[in-house]
Amino acid sequence: MGIYHLDNLFNATSIAVVGASEKNGTIGCAIMQNLLKSGYAGKLFPINPHYSNVFSIPAYRSLKDLEGPVDLAVIAIPLTHVPELIKQCVKVGVKGLVVISAGGKEIGQEGREIEEEIRQEAKKGGIRIMGPNCLGFFCAGSKINAGFALGSILPGNMAFISQSGAICTAIADLSIQEQMGFSHYISIGSMLDIDFGDLIDYLGNDPNVKSIILYVESLTNFRKFMSAARAVSRVKPIVVLKAGKSAAGARAAASHTGAMAGEDAVYTAAFRRAGILRVDTIQELFDCAELLAKQPRPLGPRLAIITNAGGPGVMAADALSTYGFEPHALGPDTKQRLDKILPHYWSRNNPIDILGDASPERYRQALEVCVSSSEFDAILIMMVPQALTDAAVVAAELTGALGKSRILSLTVCMGGESMDKAREMYNKAGIPTYETPERAVRAFMHMVSYTRNLEMLQETPPSLHRSLTFDAPKAKHIVHAALDRPNHLLTETESKALLTAYGIPVNPTKEATSDEEAVGLAETLGYPLVMKVNSRDITHKSDAHGVLLNLKNAEDIRSAYRAIMSAAHDYDPKAELLGVTLQPMLQRIEHELLLGGIRDKDFGPVVLFGSGGTLTEILRDRSLALPPLNRLLARRLIEDTRAYAFLKGYRNRPPANLELLEEILIRISQLVTDLPEIAELDINPLVVSGDQMYAIDARVIVKPSEVSSPYHMVISPYPNEYETYWHMKDGTEVFIRPIKPEDAPLLEELFSSLSPRSIYFRFFSPLKHLPKDMLARFTQIDYDRDMAFVGIHKQNGKERFLGVGRLISLPDFTTAEFAIVVGDPWQGKGLGARLLSLLISIATKRGINTLEGRVLAENTSMLSLCHKTGFTVTRIPDTNEYEVEKHLNRGSSVAHSLPSPTAIPI
Repeated sequence: MGIYHLDNLFNATSIAVVGASEKNGTIGCAIMQNLLKSGYAGKLFPINPHYSNVFSIPAYRSLKDLEGPVDLAVIAIPLTHVPELIKQCVKVGVKGLVVISAGGKEIGQEGREIEEEIRQEAKKGGIRIMGPNCLGFFCAGSKINAGFALGSILPGNMAFISQSGAICTAIADLSIQEQMGFSHYISIGSMLDIDFGDLIDYLGNDPNVKSIILYVESLTNFRKFMSAARAVSRVKPIVVLKAGKSAAGARAAASHTGAMAGEDAVYTAAFRRAGILRVDTIQELFDCAELLAKQPRPLGPRLAIITNAGGPGVMAADALSTYGFEPHALGPDTKQRLDKILPHYWSRNNPIDILGDASPERYRQALEVCVSSSEFDAILIMMVPQALTDAAVVAAELTGALGKSRILSLTVCMGGESMDKAREMYNKAGIPTYETPERAVRAFMHMVSYTRNLEMLQETPPSLHRSLTFDAPKAKHIVHAALDRPNHLLTETESKALLTAYGIPVNPTKEATSDEEAVGLAETLGYPLVMKVNSRDITHKSDAHGVLLNLKNAEDIRSAYRAIMSAAHDYDPKAELLGVTLQPMLQRIEHELLLGGIRDKDFGPVVLFGSGGTLTEILRDRSLALPPLNRLLARRLIEDTRAYAFLKGYRNRPPANLELLEEILIRISQLVTDLPEIAELDINPLVVSGDQMYAIDARVIVKPSEVSSPYHMVISPYPNEYETYWHMKDGTEVFIRPIKPEDAPLLEELFSSLSPRSIYFRFFSPLKHLPKDMLARFTQIDYDRDMAFVGIHKQNGKERFLGVGRLISLPDFTTAEFAIVVGDPWQGKGLGARLLSLLISIATKRGINTLEGRVLAENTSMLSLCHKTGFTVTRIPDTNEYEVEKHLNRGSSVAHSLPSPTAIPI
């Protein structure tokens, strides 16, 4: 189901509690007490046949006895009775359920059958379900505490979602101590219906939510989760603790790629691609939650450290160094200002040691110098107990000074009871406090990582200097032929033929089935040569002594053939030996790399890059990324490995051709995108030789796929099926296609061609330029959610945008907004109408019910176009704007799932 009706849960105006009770120790009693204590002002309907009143509120025997619809029902009865109960919910118009009851899939097949029955009954009435096996939820805005174990929760602007009830109660308890507030506090349970993707979507569109914290044990709809997280993380931090790392090495694999792409590493790659900050421990989750709840996001890593002792300052500096940073150097002006207020023997460096006899006034003065300086992104204030100064007095002085500051500030109070009062004062003032420098620095660096991830998400990827072409039919033929055989491992020559079809450079490779045939091939290939065993049953040739190098003459070839065949038979007597392969031996090899892809059971295809050669598994120098890739994502994949230090040039070694390497990674990404049957793809090594690169060895394992491309992916790839050519009224040929992240420069050029009048018509304000974040948002779209078509004219080899039509799905995916802009020189030639017709077609295919937009009264040409295409045009009272609306898919039901791209005739 989509995120529709979630507002009926979190902002319910009427709540029925099924199983309500006054008996202490029962779930029904706890839920009623929490709802009453939270100050909920809506209607409460206790449901229990054994009570006439529950806490002085009239009770009902069953839901059937209620009059009128109910927004939310909280269920606290055995799960076996819930399917029948939902039938009553449908009749009385209940829109959402919180099912506290356990006994579902966690108990086995019987529980799974009960959950499926619940799902089917709820689907009939379009009822949303949170749970089962959950604690319920808290919503500060509506003062709803619809849970039985959440207790008192402070209001705030941070949302917390957890699969674990224990984690829920632990953080709730800690939040009171640390004065952390929440906008929403949600125990999601077994996720029969409402899942992480739904809630991220909903909370991302709630202006009262500033950040989202997740405790994840498992995910369900991976594509929906990634789509929601990628959309929301651009505007709100999402922090996740993913449990279950121990499964990382559980998957057996037949290739280097498969052995190195563990399950947990794939989650890390997915979270990073989605812009999510991942933490590793409960403590880190607590610390990040506190920092997010209380402080603004830092703009960078420049940290000022103020301390009254040298040792803790050194500890903080050491902690920073583990992340590759140092305390930011003090500028001359800052040093001069500190000289005026600090004793002669102060450190004159960062950390700023203001000495052990530091008074509250000295702390405040040092703080004010740092706050007023433009040199720092954050300030860490540390204090150890001292006899001359009361820590609480220092805290009072500093909280007053920081009251109006907007720079990120955090504190470390080292010590025991003597620091308790100071900690309490900092917490009440919204200043996070930590017990050690390491914890404070780690929390700060997590926030810095989020800032850097956000910047990378908004960065425009460069374009390749040539267009990429692929022979998809040839590749599909090779893969499907392999699927028809019992052994789905491609030979080296078949694997290299597959790579060649997608433009990945390989060295020439020939097969021989006898020593004499090998000698004949050697004469045509030229010496020196490399000989390898050719068998579908031997995946790692070196392990079977199946590789011999530097063969220089015919006798070497004959001897090598006999040796390889004998060694391969000894290694695996049952292996089918097809002979050998011969290939020229490269004389200049500067680097050996590993490139590959694997089909993850949850996230679909994953691309791997790292150090290659025979020590691949020992070095374990690798990084992962989810396709589709562009140059920017490919470069990040390379930079995340130790191999990058060599590839960018090291001592007497020249830098590698990194653009070519990026291109090869993009080609691999496209290969696993187009062919979901590729289970494992292994290029080891890809050798770097001067400016060129060659796949020296390759193996591919294929398996049948239950879904076709691109539905095996969790990130929708560029939908090239929408590309088409069209002619304007004056005959000008226009190439119309979806927008790409690399299009940012072309979009900027189009914007610069617009007159102030056209800019005002499109943006309703006199923009002078497109800000970086807006440019990224316009070009880096999620094709599952939105669509933007661009009209391109190519002249003298240069592309130019003529116009853009944009479709933006609203959170419920039943309504979408549209916007169109056409460059002034090309207005009135039919391009706007063409773009609008494409948007209408896309919206119709995706099940959108309503297409809407706003048009200024002065924009008569757009108003006329809307009239012609069947939009209802209505003047918005007291404005100079019109609302335009077109109803599509009349009679269709509400869209229950995130739409996937569907081909349309254009």
